[in-house]
Amino acid sequence: MMADEQDSGGYWDIDQLVADLSAARTHWRREQQHHAEYGAEGFPSRANLTKIMQALCGALFPLRLGPDFVRLHNEDAFVAETLQTVLSRLYGQIRLELIYALKGAPITQVDGQAARIIAGFAQSLPELRVLLDTDVEAAFLGDPAARSVDEVLICYPSMLAIIHHRLAHRLHRLGAPLVARIMSEIAHGKTGIDIHPGATIGPSFFIDHGTGVVIGETAIVGQRVRLYQGVTLGARSFPADEKGALEKALPRHPIIEDDVVIYAGATVLGRIIVGSRSVIGGNVWLTGSVPADSNVRQAKAQYEVTSRVEVTAPHRVHAMLDGTDGVGENI
Repeated sequence: MMADEQDSGGYWDIDQLVADLSAARTHWRREQQHHAEYGAEGFPSRANLTKIMQALCGALFPLRLGPDFVRLHNEDAFVAETLQTVLSRLYGQIRLELIYALKGAPITQVDGQAARIIAGFAQSLPELRVLLDTDVEAAFLGDPAARSVDEVLICYPSMLAIIHHRLAHRLHRLGAPLVARIMSEIAHGKTGIDIHPGATIGPSFFIDHGTGVVIGETAIVGQRVRLYQGVTLGARSFPADEKGALEKALPRHPIIEDDVVIYAGATVLGRIIVGSRSVIGGNVWLTGSVPADSNVRQAKAQYEVTSRVEVTAPHRVHAMLDGTDGVGENI
């Protein structure tokens, strides 16, 4: 050991550091116990889910996102082997989440619910592939710089974010919100595009460039919607209960109807409606609903549609969601 390494121990007391850190952790866990949903052991692993997501992307698009040995003649064999392995690993991550979400429940109940979730997820993969094909085509048709659908799939960060979102959203709805959130955050870290897995997004969705896009948990986005970099679909306020704690899962993000374009840097806040075929200009700050076919170029634009959300939102939203799983019940 070098002399400077021997001397460095004099700058800290390792035993005291360990004891103080242990005391800090104990204090935090005691104070936060009423908020705790998951335990410290066996927590779903971001590293494992990163590998799982890479494998799922390869299974969905084997010739473009799979390993380089995949060809047409062995494509189905690769998909079968990959899914057999990756779905088993994903089942394990879901089970870890449920052990703590259902704390105290019999392990047979945990296993049964995990089996239901992974079965529903597996059965939805063909449908999700078809849905993702609409997103790829929307990007190709919406960007004059795109030379092929393969280029879109391989090169566009928005496609990585959308693939992750489609998969995560399905798990979120099936009852694995933590695993779904980790999946979304993996894409967020890689692309700078932050889509909460609870957000509902229709087919043919395109994010151009993408960096800085934020889509909140209760946002609802219709068909053929196009967003540019820096767009926020966020909440305007955060209601609190009588104890001052934020109320969770309330509808608080925008409803974007079909064929809307929102340009770079626009901020759309609150449970408002942006009507079909509207265009929201760059850097607009929008906190009020706008009717169909609007062209909002200035942040100070005002529209007399104050009753629109209360009067017409429910049936519009139910139509957009096509009656799936009661997602729009509390809008």
